[in-house]
Amino acid sequence: MPLSASALHRRGVEAANARQFTRARRELEKAAARTDDADLRARIDGTAAYVLAQTGEPAAAEALCREALARDGLQAETVALLGGQLGALLMHGGRMEEAEASLTTAIDALAATGTETPALANCLMNRAVVRMQRHQLDTCMADLRRAISIYEAHDERDSLAEATHNLGYAALLGGDLVSALRLMAESRPTFAATSALATAISDLDRAEVLRDAGLTTEAEALLARVAVQFGAQRMRQARGEAEFHLARSLVRHDPRAAARAARTAARRFTALGSSGWAARAAAVELEARQRIRPDRPLDAAAWEQVAQELDRSGFRTEATALRLTARRDGTGRLPRIPASAPTPLRLRAQEVRAARAAGRGRDGDALRAAATGLDLLSAWQRSFGALDLQASVAMHASDLVFTGLAAAVRRRDPATLFEWSERARHLSQQVAPVRPPHDDALAADLAELRMLRADLAGADWTTDPTVRALRDRVRERQWSATGSGATRERRTLAETTALLSADTAALAFVFTGTGLHGVAVQADGATLVDLSWPRVRAALDGLRADLDMAALTRDGAMGPVTARALTARLAVLDDELLGPMRRAAAGAARFVITVPGILGGVPWAMLPGMHGVPFTLATSVSRWLDGEASASSAPSVGFAAGPRVPRAAEEVQRAAESWAGQGTTRMLQDSTATVSAVTALAASVDVLHIAAHGRHAVDNPLFSGFELADGVLFGYDVDLIARVPRTVILSACELGRSSVRWGEEALGMTRVWLHAGAEAVIAAPVTVPDDDACELLTAVHEGLAGGASPADALASAALRTGVSAPFQCHGNGF
Repeated sequence: MPLSASALHRRGVEAANARQFTRARRELEKAAARTDDADLRARIDGTAAYVLAQTGEPAAAEALCREALARDGLQAETVALLGGQLGALLMHGGRMEEAEASLTTAIDALAATGTETPALANCLMNRAVVRMQRHQLDTCMADLRRAISIYEAHDERDSLAEATHNLGYAALLGGDLVSALRLMAESRPTFAATSALATAISDLDRAEVLRDAGLTTEAEALLARVAVQFGAQRMRQARGEAEFHLARSLVRHDPRAAARAARTAARRFTALGSSGWAARAAAVELEARQRIRPDRPLDAAAWEQVAQELDRSGFRTEATALRLTARRDGTGRLPRIPASAPTPLRLRAQEVRAARAAGRGRDGDALRAAATGLDLLSAWQRSFGALDLQASVAMHASDLVFTGLAAAVRRRDPATLFEWSERARHLSQQVAPVRPPHDDALAADLAELRMLRADLAGADWTTDPTVRALRDRVRERQWSATGSGATRERRTLAETTALLSADTAALAFVFTGTGLHGVAVQADGATLVDLSWPRVRAALDGLRADLDMAALTRDGAMGPVTARALTARLAVLDDELLGPMRRAAAGAARFVITVPGILGGVPWAMLPGMHGVPFTLATSVSRWLDGEASASSAPSVGFAAGPRVPRAAEEVQRAAESWAGQGTTRMLQDSTATVSAVTALAASVDVLHIAAHGRHAVDNPLFSGFELADGVLFGYDVDLIARVPRTVILSACELGRSSVRWGEEALGMTRVWLHAGAEAVIAAPVTVPDDDACELLTAVHEGLAGGASPADALASAALRTGVSAPFQCHGNGF
């Protein structure tokens, strides 16, 4: 027996909701052919209009919906449903005021029936999206919560997942990234069970969370993937939205690519008749062009034309942001920004104020505006405890930091430049960590990742879909579980000079985006030093390759050649980077060094002027001064040796001998050196030494780790250790290396241990020959056992052994 028209319509609705649009169109056409009922035919046409809009025919969709609404004799409920559908079409076209009016009329009519139906919830959810785009977040969330209640009552699981996801997006717009990820993760399994396309639609919003969290590489890869999926399904509006968000992500760090992506999206939206979205894309292109050629102001009329279109389409916050950006060159008056405005808009206002002041030579005003912006960002950061999230959201401050640093350099005042150096250093570590509770589910996910990494040995394991899903879940668990601790205070230059001992100098290096400078601080004062960034940059180019080649070819025919090249490069860095700062700090015997991310790969211990000189690389001078350099008369020491390291067993055995009679030692080797055993060991000792193969994960440094007997100990595992050792020695290639984020922030395994509470970490940023590691680090333990600080022990070990290696002390090494 053939299906009735109403049954076919239901099947068409189900297919459309599952984004199976070809099947939906087929079922709807059959339904329309089998009915003469005016109301049912109108509802079929309303669903068909949705399918047309989703497959790139918005004008035809709107025409069909309006034609259905114009028919005589329709029931009030049918009119309300069609009005809700028209509102959704207008919303996707960027006509927000018309959309809200149409949806509100439909909601009032459906609510008047006295029954809260899924159809009412659908209209509420669409109106919530309109209000979300207009940044009316309180009423948006009220609509979503009401829709969620209705969906729950009717057991509408797919729609419930969509509403929950949208509530997460609203949290994103309100600046609550943790809640955004939690809510989106909660709804994701339902999307995954529905279809790959439903997952792609949720990923489009999820990429925005990643972008706002500063994880731009992941966000941009995700946006590129979903754009391809939408293109394959002929979903031109959705594809344009993915391209638009890609452009927004690129604009700060690759404005040329951002301009290309924005132009493509604008053309696509214009062809679809989506004028509001076309204006949004045009706004991103204007900002990108401004960043490409800041010396060539754009026509003011072009900015205002796009801003007015944004206003007409209901995107008033974006219109205000565009007008702010247009006035960055100092022309015109700035629009008023209320205290209730979204955090990114308030940050942009301070960026523009700082840039305008700097352009007029009013450096004091520039510094005040930049400082206000950074304080605003700091207040937001305090809601995050996870290290990667703290570091990543600092990308919102990149313009403010560079403007402030450049203004501080121009003032030629060491106190001001030191203050701004500390501000830059504090961006990702101003919040003291709170140790998270043990999470069995997180531990299980990490264990599964270890097994997958072993199974996929030799392949790029990060591209495996199961691995990618697990990595996302691990990170999101950590973001949600970790709270914020107390805020660390910054020290002034006067406080620093008062606390420094006579033999210690703090060398604070500063990168403004275009120049390199430093402040050499001693007990009797401070000196501002100008450094040659072009010569330093030339020496840095190829440094990592030379270090790796020198380590790998030392015994071969190429050994002398690579050694000479490395020696020459290190000599330049010694002359141009270290020499001027040491001369400014004449008389100092040991050093506390702070560096911007651009200098994160410098092997300071291998520079000729630092051989045998005690130094520590501090995350900030303030944090170093406030550290607790405690010592134990009988410390407990733990050693772990991973597989396939030729001299690992010898290294830990010889190092352990230095502690005979000085405290308790425990050792894990071969099959006993498992992840669980090593983390348990770490929680019970004062000094931990791990000799194992290590790898740095550039895409997410918290997935860096050591190879142990049963797999990799990841950076995320460290946060499961209830109490970490005071001193950690990482005898592993690359684990002292960091990933630079946004020019000022760096994150690596050393930072993971320091964030977790370790006082000092000894590690190397590049490959180290096993022989050098064995000789140098066993000598370090002789010094530690004799009561020396980690930095002093490392310096004296280099002198005694004659080994020049890139091992360096991080944190509070004294």
